[in-house]
Amino acid sequence: MPVVTTNPISGCPLCAGHDTAAPFARDTTREYLRCAQCNLVFVPPQFHPATDVERQRYDLHQNNPSDPGYRRFLSQLTEPMIARLSAGAKGLDFGCGPTAALALLFEETGFKMCRYDPFYQPHQATLKQAYDFVACSEVVEHFFHPTREWKLLDRLVRTGGLLGIQTGLREPGTDFLQWWYREDITHVCFYSRLTFEWLARSKGLTVEFSGKSVVLLGKPAQLVR
Repeated sequence: MPVVTTNPISGCPLCAGHDTAAPFARDTTREYLRCAQCNLVFVPPQFHPATDVERQRYDLHQNNPSDPGYRRFLSQLTEPMIARLSAGAKGLDFGCGPTAALALLFEETGFKMCRYDPFYQPHQATLKQAYDFVACSEVVEHFFHPTREWKLLDRLVRTGGLLGIQTGLREPGTDFLQWWYREDITHVCFYSRLTFEWLARSKGLTVEFSGKSVVLLGKPAQLVR
């Protein structure tokens, strides 16, 4: 299908580059742009779901912390993070959802955890602190305002800390319109390894990839801003 967009050229919502985004793909309900600077593929704001529609979609999620399959899924993020954390580290499950299963897995290993979710646990005081580590599983693809939200994530991680991300990565050669990850209407940002490498450079972070869907971003102790 030819790409026809109502917004052919747009500033990128992640890197804020002007005239860096151009048409990338289109399906029957949404259009997608790709930034030439940070390689983010994103859905323009006019195609974002309304808040009530977004909440209804999240309410359908079955994130049972007792489900062995779901625990294995989350362990893709928790295991490489735990291997890099010091005993007694304090963390935040950012975008924890109603069950905060990710936080529970860290707590089972002896870490103290806080929880935040804009729909289910919107405790603003939680966002006033800084943490030894922040973990986000299936969160960053939902960011409507990624420049602002990544700035917040960076602030939440103290110097010397670790930010762990689990999200579907757009691999080279992926047939985007056949990619199942695109089909969730609440997924509006699609990252590649190049996108995370750009993020790391822009914020002075280290970056490491674990498996196909986990990214570990470290804030060096001698960070120079």
